[in-house]
Amino acid sequence: MKRVGILYQPKREKALPLAQEIEKSLRYQGLSCWVCSASEEDKAQSQAPDSDLILSIGGDGTILRAARISAPLSIPIVGVNLGKVGFMTEVDATEVMEKLPQLLAGKGWVEERAMLEAELVTREEKTNKIFRALNDVFVGRGNLVRLVLIEATINGEFLTTYRADGVIIATATGSTGYALAAGGPILYPESKEILLQPLASHLSLSQALVLPPETTIELKVTTTHEAKLSLDGQVEMPLSSDDRVEVKLSSHVARFLRLRPKTYFYSLLERKLKEKVL
Repeated sequence: MKRVGILYQPKREKALPLAQEIEKSLRYQGLSCWVCSASEEDKAQSQAPDSDLILSIGGDGTILRAARISAPLSIPIVGVNLGKVGFMTEVDATEVMEKLPQLLAGKGWVEERAMLEAELVTREEKTNKIFRALNDVFVGRGNLVRLVLIEATINGEFLTTYRADGVIIATATGSTGYALAAGGPILYPESKEILLQPLASHLSLSQALVLPPETTIELKVTTTHEAKLSLDGQVEMPLSSDDRVEVKLSSHVARFLRLRPKTYFYSLLERKLKEKVL
C-alpha cells in the first residue's frame, strides 16, 4: 500500500484532529496520503485516483460520500466511527491507531456492496443526468405535505401509479436506513436485489417489492406542486410534472475492507438497531 486517502466529517469535533494524527503516522511510515473534508466531494474525487485505501472518519453519512468517490475507482473503504450508529463502519475512533497496521497490510477481506444508478430525464434538459447512490434513491414530494402521483414501470411493464409521499428504491445497504423506517425488509449486505418501497401510500399499492438485480425501474412524476429527487439523502434536485427517473444497479460496487468475521452482520444488527432508537 502506497497511497491512502482520509475523508473526514467537518461537523464532528474530533474528526479533523484524528485525521491529522493518522496522516502524521502514515507519512512517518513513508506513505503518500491526502486529507479532505467530506463536504468537498469534488475536491476529494480529484485526489482519489491511485489511492489504495480511503479512511472515512465520521459516520455512515461520511461513508456514503466516500462510496460515491471510491466506487468508480474500485478503492476499498474503511469506516472509522465517530457517529451514533455506524452500520457500515469497521472500527471505532478509539481503536483505529491500534488496527491501522493491519489495515495498511491489507489484512482481512473485501465486502462488495451494490450501488444504484439513477438517470434523470426532464422535459427542459436535452442532456440526461446520471447519478450513483449507495443507500437509496427517493422520488416524491418536496416540502409541501401533499401526495404526488408516481407512475412505476418495471422492465417496461406498467406496475402501478402510487399516490404517496414518495417511493424509495434501495440497495441492501439502504434497507437498514430510510426504507426500513418506511416498513421495508432488511436485506443481507452483499445482496444484489433491489428494494422498491412506497412511502405513505394512499389508496394504491403499499407493499414493498424485492426485485432481481437485472431490474430497471422507471418512475414518472405527476404533480402540480414541488417534487424532488434525492440520492442517499445528500444530493437533491427538484422535479417537475412528467419528469422521469430510471433506476438500475450500477456497474460499480462499493468495496469495504473488513477485519471482522464474515458473519459480523447478524451479531451487529440488533445492537445497531437499538442504538438508532436510543
